[in-house]
Amino acid sequence: MENREEDVKVGASKFRERQAIGTAAQTERDYKEAPAAPLFEAGELKSWSFYRAGIAEFVATFLFLYITVLTVMGVKREPSMCSSVGIQGIAWAFGGMIFALVYCTAGISGGHINPAVTFGLFLARKLSLTRAIFYIVMQCLGAICGAGVVKGFEGNARYEILKGGANMVNHGYTKGDGLGAEIVGTFVLVYTVFSATDAKRNARDSHVPVLAPLPIGFAVFLVHLATIPITGTGINPARSLGAAIIYNRDEAWDDHWVFWVGPFIGAALAAVYHQIVIRAIPFKTRA
Repeated sequence: MENREEDVKVGASKFRERQAIGTAAQTERDYKEAPAAPLFEAGELKSWSFYRAGIAEFVATFLFLYITVLTVMGVKREPSMCSSVGIQGIAWAFGGMIFALVYCTAGISGGHINPAVTFGLFLARKLSLTRAIFYIVMQCLGAICGAGVVKGFEGNARYEILKGGANMVNHGYTKGDGLGAEIVGTFVLVYTVFSATDAKRNARDSHVPVLAPLPIGFAVFLVHLATIPITGTGINPARSLGAAIIYNRDEAWDDHWVFWVGPFIGAALAAVYHQIVIRAIPFKTRA
């Protein structure tokens, strides 16, 4: 069976990178590496699509916090996990909402709904610094509003007792444990985002853009199953910030740095791994 070779060399190796068996042939006609986004693009500030994308991120993160935090508090309200949807239900709520919201907003803003995802894509030069900052601000505002609506539904007394669904490092684990869990969990998520939205894969397999929200949502589901017992699972600084601001107790702020530092490190590692190791972008540019 004849193997088709990519028109790039990987590093200084004399061997060319070969296309995997079982996939369609890749040609320059259907795939071309997208140019890096500029660091600052002033023209964006005059475009309605820029602000429309920010509004989409705000609404999506608002809905995300509303559904997921309400689910968390519903589980905590029950006397036992067996009488509620339990950890699996919480994980499905987070993963399912990401699946639905990414599907709805991907064509407008890219469907980030997470400052860590935005940060990782910025490091990979997929969007400008201007857009990245705007997205993160809108995501955080949406998260605060979503958590605020949950508090309005639950009432102050019940909301305080159930701790507002805020992320904290659970008893029996150290801050280092929590930090490590957030780094690895966010790495899984952001690496999945890069792989599911890879332009090369989209060009080769036409069904991939339609299916992209599914692996992203499933990654969120699996990470929640693994790390809810450790940190309640952050992997999304906006989600952690929104719940912490509305709950606003010392215990919510004591470990809060973990839910920013961990996801940002995990996102940076995923960006470096995908761009340099998996896609070999610097070597292709040099070649």
